[in-house]
Parts: sequence; C-alpha cells; structure tokens
Amino acid sequence: MELTLQNTNKNLTFQILIAMIAGVLVGRLLSFGVSENEDITINLIIFTLSLKDFLVEGLFNIGGEIFITSLKMLVVPLVFVSLVCGTCSLNDSAKIGRLGIKSIVLYLITTAIAITLALTIAIFVSPGEGTSLPTDANFASKTAPGFADVIIGMFPPNPIDAMAKGNMLQIIVFSILFGIAMALAGKPGQRLASVFNDLNDVVMKMVGILMSLAPYGVFCLMAKLFTYIELSEVLKLGKYFFTVLIVLFAHALITYPLILKLLARLNPIIFFKKMKDTLMFAFSTASSNATMPITLNTVTQKLGAGNSVASFTVPLGATINMDGTAIMQGVATVFIAQVYGIDLAFSDYVAVLLTATLASVGTAGVPGVGLILLAMVFQQVGLPVEGIALILGVDRLLDMTRTAVNVTGDATVSCVVARSEKALDEEVFKSNN
Repeated sequence: MELTLQNTNKNLTFQILIAMIAGVLVGRLLSFGVSENEDITINLIIFTLSLKDFLVEGLFNIGGEIFITSLKMLVVPLVFVSLVCGTCSLNDSAKIGRLGIKSIVLYLITTAIAITLALTIAIFVSPGEGTSLPTDANFASKTAPGFADVIIGMFPPNPIDAMAKGNMLQIIVFSILFGIAMALAGKPGQRLASVFNDLNDVVMKMVGILMSLAPYGVFCLMAKLFTYIELSEVLKLGKYFFTVLIVLFAHALITYPLILKLLARLNPIIFFKKMKDTLMFAFSTASSNATMPITLNTVTQKLGAGNSVASFTVPLGATINMDGTAIMQGVATVFIAQVYGIDLAFSDYVAVLLTATLASVGTAGVPGVGLILLAMVFQQVGLPVEGIALILGVDRLLDMTRTAVNVTGDATVSCVVARSEKALDEEVFKSNN
C-alpha cells in the first residue's frame, strides 16, 4: 500500500501541542468558580455559570466525544481489513504461528520488565511512607473471568456480534481465519484480496482526514478534563503520582530503546521522532484502541514495518500490552501496602510480578481491565481492594501517560518482530517522511 499521510499538515505535531496547552489553560480558567463574596451582580454570576456549562458540557464535550468516537469508529474496520490483507498475503501458514509466538513473548517480557522496574523504584522511593489518607474509602471490584473462559471466548460464535461489541480478540481470530481461507481459495481469494486492499487504502485515507482534525479534538478533550480535574488530589498523592511518572518515563526512554537497539539494530532517536504524532494522540485520548489507527499507520508508513506483520502485532498489542498498567500496579501495590502499614515479603513481590504479567493476557479485552488487574494483584498479596479508591483521583492523568507508553511498546515490538521476519524496510525507517 503506497498511500501515506504526507498530504496532512506537516506541522501537525506542533498544532496538537498548542491545542493541548491551550486546552489545559482554558480548562483551568473555567475551573475557577465565582466567589459569593465578590462584588458582582447575580445576573453576571448566572451568565458566567451558564457560559461555563455551555462550553464544557456543551461545546467541549460534544467536540471531544465526536473526535474519540470517530477514532473508535475506525478501529474495527481497520483491524479486520488490515489483518485480512496481511494474513492472506503470507502464503506460509507457519509464519502466522511465528508472529503470534514472537509477539506474545515480547509483550510478556516488556510487561515483566515494566513491573519489575516499578516495584524496584517504588520500594526505593517509598511513596506511601508518611502519607496520611482516609483508609475507609470504598471500591467495588469486578471479578476477572477465568483463563479458560478467556481462551474459549477468543473464538466468536458470531463474528458480526463481535465486531458490533468491539471484542478485539474475537475480531483478531476471525480476521486471521478469514485471511487464511482467502489465501487457500485460489482465484476467488485473489479477487477478494484486491477488494480488501482497496478497502485498506480507503480506511487509511479516513485516518488521514481524522488526523487533520486532531488539534480541534485534542483541545476539546483537554479543556473539559482540566476543568474538572482536582489538582489538590495530585498534591495530596504527589509522591505516588510522580513515582509512577518517573517509572513510566524510565521504561519508555530506557527499556524500549535498548530493545530496539539490541534486538532490531534500529536507531531509537529516529523511532521516537517518527512516533511523536502518535504519542500526542495516545496521551490526549488515553485509549490504545482509539489510537490504534494512528499507530498502525505510523508503524507501516513511517517506521517501515510490513503490513503483514504490523496488522497482526499492533491490534494484538493494543489488546494485551499492559506495560503502563503494570507500572501503575507495581507502584500502587507498594504505595497501598505502606499506607495501610502492611509489610510485603519478597515472595509477595514475586507474586505481584507473575500475576500482573500473566493476567495481562488472561484478561485481555475485558472492560475496565486496569482496575480488574489491580484488584487481582491486591487480592493475591492480601492488600485491601478498597485501597484502589485512594488513587482513583489522579488515575486519569496517569492513564494518559500510561497509554502513550503502551503505544510505544506496541510500535517497538512491531518493529522488532518485523525485523526478525525480514519485513522491515530500513530505507523507510531512515527516511524523513
């Protein structure tokens, strides 16, 4: 597929950055209420509150939701069409197995590294020591499905229903089976493949249109978020908040570059330069699934990974890659244990590492997976699940950064797997596109 997004504004990164900053500033301005002690008429107070409600719950809410919904709208057709195109072009069914094994192993390894790094730094920093927080907060945890149920649930009884509900694992399995069947069908499959390749170009064109509108959507999202966000919560949980941020940045800027350099012999600086637009999208949307169309386009068009590989690794990563969430779980475990005065043994930390790493695949595609995983980790080591409520106040801001880290991991693994399969174009990777 030769289609690229070079026709979109070359200053997109700058525009998104300006939109984010403007959104934060507008949101903070709107967050300040009108004091009753001010010498101001009642009519002006009503007008000010009405204007705030019109902007935040009206204009900004509508603009942000339309932007996010439009991105999500493309996820199912993009994953289905792209995976079918990639699978039917492989010709070697054994290659699909290799891609699956390599991808899952790499995602599990990066998740294990992420939570190990989180536990190590959190134990050293001790974010919960000296923190005085109410420990009577309530949190209702959901029960994670059994591993066997998840494996069985990967196979869709109704693929149309799976697409309607956005069940990524079921869509991935059906798309792969459909692509294999097309490859084995001979001429009918070849004719259908040309149709899917054309559909792929059309879907990517839609991605380009949405990218050109991104600054407006990002502004609306940031303005609404920072109108309601309680900065006092960030200050109260400052040590926990910044510990998670430090580990997230360390994982993104140390672990991933080392993997790229050692396993794929690729320049991490070039990698991050080409990922900047995608990371902006991931941060502002706080959703790996919503960012998936942008991630796939970046991995194939800018980083040079073959569509046959990227169409498999990117959707899989958006579903099971939990590096950012694993980091939050590691720091949160240490933090809550210290707040409640519970001493964890070395074996408890090992249990956290294994539970979070393996459960990231076992609970893939489950709604609210981050909190479900955290509840599972807490139950595993005997921590009160209610403690999750203590950190929910700052979780939205951290979730934005976690998503950017997860997306970076998806692209990193895609490049490594593509390089191992000789499906990465180094000229595209090193180019200035």
